[in-house]
Amino acid sequence: MGHESGTILATWRFQDVNRTDVPSRPALGAFVLLAAGMILFGSATPVSKIVTGAMPVFIGSLLRVGLGALALAPFALPRLGELKTVSRGDIAAMAAIALFGMVGFSAFMLYGMRMISGVGGAVVMAMTPAVTAAAAIVFFGERASRRKLIALALAVGGVLILHVSGAAGEEDGGANALLGIAMIFAAVCCEAAYTLLGRKVSADISPVLVAFVASAASIPLFAVAAAFQWSGFDALAVSAGEWAAVAWYGAGTLALGTALWYSGLSRTQGSTAAVFMGLMPVSALVLSYVLLGEAFRWVHLLGFGVVFASVLLISREHMGHD
Repeated sequence: MGHESGTILATWRFQDVNRTDVPSRPALGAFVLLAAGMILFGSATPVSKIVTGAMPVFIGSLLRVGLGALALAPFALPRLGELKTVSRGDIAAMAAIALFGMVGFSAFMLYGMRMISGVGGAVVMAMTPAVTAAAAIVFFGERASRRKLIALALAVGGVLILHVSGAAGEEDGGANALLGIAMIFAAVCCEAAYTLLGRKVSADISPVLVAFVASAASIPLFAVAAAFQWSGFDALAVSAGEWAAVAWYGAGTLALGTALWYSGLSRTQGSTAAVFMGLMPVSALVLSYVLLGEAFRWVHLLGFGVVFASVLLISREHMGHD
């Protein structure tokens, strides 16, 4: 995902978490796995800015899904037998996950991060839970609770604060920054589609296997687009640090983050896992300062705080339903 993104947020709903085979008092190890998974997902936002500054978008995207599929393979291949149970609906859902959750998310994320700061990207990406909840209301007929509606309003308000203050963009700012925000928001919508489409896939199919299949299926699509950008790409001009960012973008945020998150989820309840949702946007914000060296501004905290309040509201909503 994104899961990407690269992340993946609130995706325990891929599978039934109201199980009786998990301990009522999860061990500390489960909390560590959940926290690590969300922190890794959050790192995708600043790392994607490093990647998009080092190479063309579709080449970076191709490397992301290729490395992600390769790193997910050890976790997914033992589960390939689960694909024997897939229905036509499952196949259609996984194809859509590849198109939106991998291709759409990667392209919009990388193009968008060319235009706005890492902090701006982190704040917009923090809208994911609220946007996912809104999409579930519109497309799946879920109940529009007061918490969900307030969370959506807060998510939009936080991003508006960032844009109006000029804190989302780079030095050129203006329309370019607004376009960047729009493209990151499109990536958020793709991430929401990843989550909701995943709920349409059979509960007998592991989410890790779904992520692997979606990553692998998107490789040919990115390969075609990357072929047109290859002639203008100088691989020798990419520094060792930038190659490390590319490797982490695929193997770390997409693959390892997914494996850690679902490993922790298998040992606890969804209501417990919901508490850890807030770590993803915090990770993205902090790492934008650390990895990108971006200057701190108080308005960053104001915009982020408003959006983060929406994350907490959605978390409580999930906790209330488990």
